[in-house]
Amino acid sequence: MSSKSQWQSLTAQLGDDYRCIAVDLQGYGASPFPADAGADYVHTLAHEVDAVIAAISSRLEPGEAFHLVGHSFGGACALRMARRMPQRVQSLTLFEPVAFHLLPAAHPAKAEIVGVVERIKASATDRDATRIFIDYWNRAGAFDAAPESAQAKMAAQIAKVKLDFQALLGEPATLDDLSMLTMPSLVMAGARSPASTRLLVEQLGVSLPNASALTTPTAHMGPITHADVVNPLIVNFLSGAEVVAEQP
Repeated sequence: MSSKSQWQSLTAQLGDDYRCIAVDLQGYGASPFPADAGADYVHTLAHEVDAVIAAISSRLEPGEAFHLVGHSFGGACALRMARRMPQRVQSLTLFEPVAFHLLPAAHPAKAEIVGVVERIKASATDRDATRIFIDYWNRAGAFDAAPESAQAKMAAQIAKVKLDFQALLGEPATLDDLSMLTMPSLVMAGARSPASTRLLVEQLGVSLPNASALTTPTAHMGPITHADVVNPLIVNFLSGAEVVAEQP
C-alpha cells in the first residue's frame, strides 16, 4: 500500500551520482490495477515484472545494466526480475522482500503468514481485512489509530493486496533457484519485524551467493519510518557495488 514516493529521500541522498528510476507497482500510486483481473484471473510475480520492465524500458538503453532496489512486495518483485535478467542487474538491494514462497513449508513462520492471508480472505468487509493486514506489518491497533481518510485509502487497496499474496504464495521458485544471482546483494530486516520476513532475510543471506545480511533497529516499514537509518546503508552498499562493477 505504498508508492514510489517512499524513495524520494533515498533519491535525494544519491544525488547526481545516480540516475534513479522509481516505479509504482500495479494498483499502487499512479499505476493502474491489473487490467485482466477478473473471476478466473491468477496474478503472478511475472505479471508484476512485465509491468516494471515496461515502465522502465524508455528510460534505459537496450541491455543497459542497473542497480535494483526493492522493499516488501517490491523486494519480492525485484528477486523475480533479477532472475529474469541477471546479466543486467549490477547489484540487488532488498529490505524484507516478502517472498513467502521461499519459506520452508513446515516452518512456523510460513504457517504464520498463511494464517494472516486466510484471515484476510475470510474477513467480512474490506476494512476488517485491511485492519488485519496493517496491524500485522506495524502493530496491533495501527489501523484504528490512523485517520479516517487514511483508513479509507488503505481499504480501497486491499483487493490488490489479495492479488499480491496470490502471486507470492504461488511463485514456483525455490532457494536453490537463487544460485544464479551472483551480483553483490544486500538483504536487510528489521529487528521488530514479523518472524516471516526475518526468517526470509536470514535465508537469503545464505542462499544468495554474494550477499550481506543486516538487521536494522526498525520494523517492516523501516525504509519509510526510519529512512535516516536505512538509506545510508543502501547508499554505502551501492557505492561498493559500483567499485566491484568497475573492476576488470
